[in-house]
Amino acid sequence: MKIDKAHLNKIAHLARLEFDDSAAEDMMKDMNKIIAWVEKLNEVDTDGVEPLTTMSHEINVLREDEVKNHLNHERALKNAPKKDADFFRVPKVIE
Repeated sequence: MKIDKAHLNKIAHLARLEFDDSAAEDMMKDMNKIIAWVEKLNEVDTDGVEPLTTMSHEINVLREDEVKNHLNHERALKNAPKKDADFFRVPKVIE
């Protein structure tokens, strides 16, 4: 694949980039170098290599859910600017 002016303009539009003609020429050269470097990966023999789903072989350590004491609702409502019995009152967000 080769980056030409049309490809560069499309990428610049999608990325919301603006640059002048001299910067565009430099950008095309740099992008073509990057594409050429990435295309070298096609030369690597990957037959018999399983795809990776993660780079780490570590296993997550998960804890069991435990029921614990929680904040008393009367104490939680103590500093509420507005409350209604056992509930916080908040301004309406959706009409």
